[in-house]
This record gives sequence, structure tokens and C-alpha cells, in this order.
Amino acid sequence: MASGFFALLDDIASLMDDVVAMSKISTKKTAGILGDDLAVNAEKATGFIASRELPVLWAITKGSALNKLIILPIAFLLSAFAPWGVTLALILGGFYLAFEGFEKVYHFFLPHKHEGTGENHSEVKIILSKEEVAIAEKMKVKSAIFTDFILSVEIIIIALGTVIGKPILFQVLVVSIVAIVATIGVYGIVALIVRMDDFGLKLIALSVNKKGISHIIGNLLIRTLPWVIKGLSVIGTIALLLVAGGIFVHNIDFLHHFLEMLPSFIRDFIVGLGVGFFVFILVKVFVFLNKKLLKK
Repeated sequence: MASGFFALLDDIASLMDDVVAMSKISTKKTAGILGDDLAVNAEKATGFIASRELPVLWAITKGSALNKLIILPIAFLLSAFAPWGVTLALILGGFYLAFEGFEKVYHFFLPHKHEGTGENHSEVKIILSKEEVAIAEKMKVKSAIFTDFILSVEIIIIALGTVIGKPILFQVLVVSIVAIVATIGVYGIVALIVRMDDFGLKLIALSVNKKGISHIIGNLLIRTLPWVIKGLSVIGTIALLLVAGGIFVHNIDFLHHFLEMLPSFIRDFIVGLGVGFFVFILVKVFVFLNKKLLKK
């Protein structure tokens, strides 16, 4: 009895070691999407008065946790009864990521302009009432949660793809760990980022004169925040295209040997950008044709 019990403990310990090791691999595989998730949510949680930043972020975090609770059981059912569905979902999600990445590149070089004005969207300033601010806040939270849902699907599917063929318990443990790390890690870092300016103000308040270390660091934190968010956005866009390209290269046979002479990350980026361009054109054509049909 005693030997059987200790053998069971040894098996459990061995399983957990394997789970932790595979969780690390899965987390690395999803790092690109996590980077974009971080950039998106840092942007979504800023632009509010200081007292609303953390409540908004908390609302998005709860929505993200609910998203993963919905997605995880569906993903495990697919893995158990239709493993091909995991690959299909991965490729379909890759099209979305490639499109989103290319769209960001497109709007960087050709900023969106309001119809009938010619003014850049970022240059328009609108004064809102308290009720309108509350409505805008709710809409921004809903938008962030929807985007998180798409990114969460990809995070979970990519993580699941690394453990396909393993026992279902092993899959559940690994993917659940990745989902938890994704939620706590991303939103924990976002919380630190959006409070950078407030921490900077506190350091400035502690400074006796403008030449003190705390005053210099405080000013640096305040001035750095917009650049950090912009930098995350750029990194997130590149990561989106890399992840999308990697999905296609590893799951579509005829792309396995595409541009083999190039480093894999450059090849993945080119494939992601190319597919994104293709999907972007299809979407534009569809929208154009839809408008024409509605006018008739």
C-alpha cells in the first residue's frame, strides 16, 4: 500500500514537471499575441481620468477571465472529438491576426480620416458630458473585451496546438495554466503601465527641488508613458504578423519551404504581411460591394 501511494505521488510529481515544462513552451509560442494583447489593453485603459483607469482595467480583466472560461471548454471538446477543428480554428484565427496586423500598418502610413473633413481622427477633439463619458467608457470596455476574446481564442488554440496528441488531463492543465498566466500577467503589467504617470507625480511631489533624483525620475516616467504605449503598439503589430505567418508556415504544406533561405522570423513576417494584404483587399472589396447593393 505504502509503495503504491509513493509511486502515485511520484507519477503526479512527474506529470506536474512535464506540465510546467510544456507550459513554458506554450507561453513562448503565444508570446507574440500576448504582446499585442498587452499593447491593445494598455491603449484601452488610458485616456481616462486617473480615478477611472483602474476600474476600467478591472472591468476588462473580468471580461477577459469570462472569455477564457467560455473558450477553454469548447477548445478541449474540439481537441477530444475533432482535433482537426483545432488546426482549422488556428488557421482561421491566423487570417484575422494577419488582417489586423496589416490594417495597423496600412493606417500607420495612411491615417484614417473622417468622411467629409480630411482631418485625422487623432486630431479631432470633442468635449463630452458626464453621461456621454460614461457611455464612451462602457463602449471602450466592450470593445476591449471583444478584442480580448479574439486574442484569447488564438492564445488558447496556439497553446493547445503544442500539446495536441497528449492525454486530455495534460492538455487541460497546460492550457489552463497558460490562460491564467495570460490574464494575470497581461493585465498586471497593464495596471503598472497605466499608473506610471501617477507614480511619477508622487515622486515629483516628494522632491525638494527640481534637480533631485525623484523629480528627474518622476518626470521621466510621465514623459515616457505615451512612448511606452506607442512602442508596445508597434511591437504588438510586428508580433501579430510574425505569429500569423508562423501559423501558416507550420500548418500549410506548400508554405513549409517558402523562402527557406531567409531567417524564419523574416519569412514569417513576409507571409503574415502578404496574407494580411490579401485579406485586407477582400474585406475592402466586400465592403465596397455591400455599399453598392445597399444603395440599390
